[in-house]
Amino acid sequence: MRTIQMQWNLRQVMADRGMFQTSELMPLLEERGIHLTREHVYRLVTKTPQRLNTEVLVALCDALGCTPNDLIVPVVAEQRAARTGTHNEGGPKIGSIRPIRAVIRRPDGVDE
Repeated sequence: MRTIQMQWNLRQVMADRGMFQTSELMPLLEERGIHLTREHVYRLVTKTPQRLNTEVLVALCDALGCTPNDLIVPVVAEQRAARTGTHNEGGPKIGSIRPIRAVIRRPDGVDE
């Protein structure tokens, strides 16, 4: 099974442009008509957003002089199906597993 995840590179793009504080991004967005709270901008920079308004994306690209491809990189994650033990794979089958007979040995010098 394939799943597509997103690698969010806003922090790296900002660092490449000498911006290391999330507060530096707020006035750039406000100049472009995007008014976000300080907390929202902090989360936008430090975490991968689950949803992203296209107006915010375009404003980020314009403010940072980059493209959406610089900010968002799709990452394909291959997932293996969970093995349940019922798959017909190699190895012993339930019918071919037999117990091994136990041998009981008494320590030397012990009488019965």
